[in-house]
Amino acid sequence: MSAEEPLFRVVRGVPTAEELAALVGAIVVRSRPASAPAPAAPSNWARSGRPASRGGWRTASLPR
Repeated sequence: MSAEEPLFRVVRGVPTAEELAALVGAIVVRSRPASAPAPAAPSNWARSGRPASRGGWRTASLPR
């Protein structure tokens, strides 16, 4: 395919510039690889409720 050759062509109808822009936008979005968003870090409030020691709440009440 040469640089002069279009990537796609309209074979029926006469789309407006806005319709072509919407089509190109949809093709670009669909052609990108899907990437999962990074998981959010837990808030300070949620982190404060977690036991810091190994074994957690299970060992928190055991005699030492």
